[in-house]
Amino acid sequence: MSDTIIVAVLSLIGTLGGTFGGILTANKLTNYRILELEKKVDKHNNFAGRIPVIEEKVKVINHRIDDLEREVYHHEQKLESMV
Repeated sequence: MSDTIIVAVLSLIGTLGGTFGGILTANKLTNYRILELEKKVDKHNNFAGRIPVIEEKVKVINHRIDDLEREVYHHEQKLESMV
């Protein structure tokens, strides 16, 4: 075999090895990034599921505050009428 053919075959092998190595490395990085994004989405979904619960609690708290404000107002009115 001629030296030129040997060099060409070795170059082809090196090129293919480098190309496949680069593809595998890029694939690993892409998979890692996808997994990290999935974790973020899971956190977001968990948070989004809790929002309605928080909103309901805020409604209850606001209702209770309104009740207390009415009670305070009525007590103030009674005190003013006594004075």
